[in-house]
Order: sequence, then C-alpha cells, then structure tokens
Amino acid sequence: MIIPHTLKGFRDFLPRDARKRQYVINILKSVFELYGFEPLETPVLEYEEILAGKYGEEGEKLMYRFEDLGGRKVAMRYDQTVPLARVIAQFQNQISFPFKRYQIQPVWRADNTQRGRFREFLQCDIDTVGTESPLADAEIIATVLETYKKLGFKNLKLLLNDRRCLSNTYIKTSFDIPSEDIPHIFRALDKIKKIGEEGVLNELTQNNRFTQEQAKKILQNIKIIKPTEKITEILSLLEQFNIDKSLIEFSPTLVRGLDYYTGIIFEIIIEGYTSGSVGGGGRYDNLIGMFTNKQIPAVGFSFGFDRVIDAMQTLGLFPPEIAGSTTQVLVTIFSQELKNKSLAISNELRNNDINTESYLGEIKEKNPLEKQLKYADQKGIKNVIILGPEEAEKNIVTLKNLKTREQKKLTVKEAINLLRSI
Repeated sequence: MIIPHTLKGFRDFLPRDARKRQYVINILKSVFELYGFEPLETPVLEYEEILAGKYGEEGEKLMYRFEDLGGRKVAMRYDQTVPLARVIAQFQNQISFPFKRYQIQPVWRADNTQRGRFREFLQCDIDTVGTESPLADAEIIATVLETYKKLGFKNLKLLLNDRRCLSNTYIKTSFDIPSEDIPHIFRALDKIKKIGEEGVLNELTQNNRFTQEQAKKILQNIKIIKPTEKITEILSLLEQFNIDKSLIEFSPTLVRGLDYYTGIIFEIIIEGYTSGSVGGGGRYDNLIGMFTNKQIPAVGFSFGFDRVIDAMQTLGLFPPEIAGSTTQVLVTIFSQELKNKSLAISNELRNNDINTESYLGEIKEKNPLEKQLKYADQKGIKNVIILGPEEAEKNIVTLKNLKTREQKKLTVKEAINLLRSI
C-alpha cells in the first residue's frame, strides 16, 4: 500500500482553509479591478535563461530548475515579476501602455520551511508598466493600503525607502565601495530588524569584505539618510488618494532582497503579527530592458498571501460565516419513492441562485434523516429541507435551521424567498 503524504513545504487545502483563501482572493481581485488593474497569467515553466541571474545570490540557490525530456533547461516560476517582464518584451506591440495588471498564481522556491515560508505558495501581484510617473508609484501604494483595509487590518504600517538614496549615501563614504559590493550591503542591511546592528556588522565583515571600521561607517551613514525628493513627491500625491499619512513611515534601512529594484521600495508590516512583512514591492526600471532593446519602467507590489492568511487568523479577522459551508441548504432524500421530487426541489432552488446540495449517501429505511442531518451539521450547512410523506401530501417542505433548531412548514416558493433573504 502506498502511504499518502505530501512533500515538505507543499500543502493541501481542505474546504475550511480553501474557503478562507478564496475569501481573501475575492477581496484582492475586487480592489485591484476597482483601480483598473487587469488579470494576467503566465506558465509554470520558463526557459532557465529567462529567470536565471534576476534574483541575486539567494534566488539562484532557491530556484527549481531541471532539464526537460526535450533536453531544454527550464525553471519553475520563482516570482511573477520576471515573467511579467518577459511578457511585456514579447508582446509589447499588443499591449497598451501604461499597462496595469494583477496576477494571482503559485510560485516555487526550494526554501527552508518554517512558519510563513513554503516551497509552493500563492503570490498576488499588481504592477504598472510603461511610466516613470510618481503618480503610478502613489497609485500602487494607495491600492495596497485599500486592499489591506478591506481585509480588516487596522494597525498596519507601510515602510517606504528609495534605493537611490542608499546608493548615494554609500558613495559619499570616506572609502571607495566597489559597485559589486553594493548588493551585499543592501542584503545585510535588509536583515537589521531580525539580526540587529551587531549581526549586520558580522555580515559585512564576513570573508574580509569590509573592515570593522568600514562596516561601522556604513551603519553610521544610515542615520544621516533623509527622504529623497521622489519620496516627498509621492507622499504629497498620496494626499489626493485620501491616504492617512500616519500609515506611512520612512525607513532608511529598508532594502528589499531582490536585486532588480532601482528606486522607490516599500513593505507592509502589521502590528501584533511577528512573522515578518506581509507584502512588499517597488520600482524596477531596468528589468524589462534585459529582454528588449529599450528601457521600459515599471513599479509593482507583491502580497505575501500565506502571511496575510496567517495574520488574519492570528488577529481574528475572518468573518464567522467563512467557517461554514458555501452550501446554503441540503435537500434530504427521505425515501426512494420521494427521491425524484426531492431532486426537483434541488433544481428549483439552484434555478433561484441558492447553493444547494442533494444528499447522495445511503438512505436508511429506519430513521432516514438522522445520518443526513448529522452530515449537514458536520459540513457546516446551516439549513436542510425535508420532504417526507406528510410534506409531499400537502405539497410543502420543512425548512430546518440546524443552528437554532427552528423549523417551518413552507411551500417551496416560500422556502426559496426565506433562503434568499438570509
């Protein structure tokens, strides 16, 4: 016998959890489309050369890659930004710019598994491509904040920085920093809230990359960083979106781990949730140029979907009805003789847009409803319709609420009206 089990870092989602995920996805889509973003989908597999070298040293280690049966070197989707860049370059003559898209698909990373980290997980991205306007940056931020608000988060912060600000600061240090070492500085600084200043100093001095004195100088320079004109302009534009400025915090140590960011970067953190940021993004004006002969600017944000789910569960933000079934009513089958009439009632309910399940299990001659009512209760179906001999004779049904135990004798039409009003 084969023992049923899943690979580490990969998950199944049973209905109770899948409903929560669909709830969040539906809110994300509604806000994205409210701001004019359109859906896009890309394939799981890309040529390895498309993805390789775009995510920095860590990304190269975590990418799932292999040779397919045709001898082609391929890789599984690591994020959705690089595939977007490939799509823009490949179909630029068929796309109207600025191009605003959202994408909700799984990605794969061979990461160490821990709370909030998986090897297969859903990413939800929004991006605006084809404009350098700070208004595009501001609109992305406004969309992001509106989305988290609709999900129920109240105590959140959007951390904001500009990579150019960091680069300019380090260039002004009293010693020369080779350009190839700048990404290493960025990655070390990005961990400062996790490992502290001492940890960052250790990272910077590893392999004698910097002396202790140089590493301390780099950290000192953080304290003199001020918001760039671009950040100031974006903050001003956000006022036009009626964004509360207290939700935004300038964070000079914010770097974002991916190497393709070129300007504004931002991240969302939730007070009371300790597993890290629940999303991040920024401007990446050079990435698409790797696939075409011209530079096409872009800005985007990726929602940390699994962390959003985890944070919502931690903070109790899911509405109680999510725990129940999406089925509004179970139509019981009292006997073989009444089966066809019961199925006809199910059809009538569905014709009136009521989510209806007909009982498909064994029908017992003795106490035929006992097992069916227990089944509905276990599935979280709140209502059942019973058509027994007495009801059939009077051309009515019994509508029973399993939570309140209240039941009513109604015509099918009356039952439909009542179910639609609930």
